[in-house]
Amino acid sequence: MKYVNLGRTALRVSRICLGTMNFGQHASAEASFDIMSEALELGINFLDTADVYGSANFDERGGSERIIGEWLSQDSTRRDKIVLATKVYGEMGYGPNDVGLSAYRIRRCCEASLKRLRTDHIDLYQMHRIDRSAPWEEVWQAMEQLVREGKVTYFGTSNFAGWHIATACQEAKKRNLMGPVSEQCGYSLLRRSFELEVIPTCESYGMSVIPWGPLAGGILGGIIENAKQGRRSAPRIQETVRKIRPQLEAWESFCRELGELPGETALAWLLSRPIVAAPIIGPRTVAQLESSVRSLEIELSQDALEKIEEIFPGPSTAAPEAYWPIGNGAVRYGKA
Repeated sequence: MKYVNLGRTALRVSRICLGTMNFGQHASAEASFDIMSEALELGINFLDTADVYGSANFDERGGSERIIGEWLSQDSTRRDKIVLATKVYGEMGYGPNDVGLSAYRIRRCCEASLKRLRTDHIDLYQMHRIDRSAPWEEVWQAMEQLVREGKVTYFGTSNFAGWHIATACQEAKKRNLMGPVSEQCGYSLLRRSFELEVIPTCESYGMSVIPWGPLAGGILGGIIENAKQGRRSAPRIQETVRKIRPQLEAWESFCRELGELPGETALAWLLSRPIVAAPIIGPRTVAQLESSVRSLEIELSQDALEKIEEIFPGPSTAAPEAYWPIGNGAVRYGKA
């Protein structure tokens, strides 16, 4: 396994992050235990969850955290071998204070997550969404108290705009706090708009990017050849495939020429981005986990990277230059 510093910290995390969104909903507790145990054997020390994971039903949310907590309780040595990340913001009930980032709610949600996870501290506590109604003075006061009590070590953001990240960092600096060290966003070959503002902001503040959805819901994992398997057969996914089929055919043809599987190659591309610490994978089986780890062995040449750029062109540069009109007024994306 390969490891990298998380943002500007000295904390070392595995280049693959084990996402647990499927635990309790699409993977049984027993299957989840096997996946986590195998991940640890493979050297993965970075586990990501959220308080809302586990069920669409409010009464059953927190299932992922409970499964992780039970797995940790089975072996007292496991907790010190992992970097445990969870999130706060999402709806956990029907009450007026059951969503958001008020200081009142941050404290309650942290306590609840600790109880479900059966641990006394969270290594990376991430704000799952921006709460436009919560003043940063309130948010950072609550977070500062959690650090003081030893319940949280580092903070991260998730699904923030670039200016949200910058504001969060500046407001934390005013309080002499370290502030967020990572941003978790839906970054993939099919979603490269983050390169306009989010990624440059993270680079400026010394934050790592932790991509969720690295295979875009399975679309980048060989969907043309496996179009009828599992969630790939969902109407929403198939509609997306229909719209970009020539692009996906070119992608899968390129991967065949490369001699690698599409999903593993898509992960390898993310791993080639200097800002990326660890793509989040969400395996439902041990076999899927092992396939994802294979991506660490793929070294993409400059020629391969340029070919990928032709298939999935991103912005030509960061904002604001990328927004400037050229020629007939078209916004310049990809190669001019």
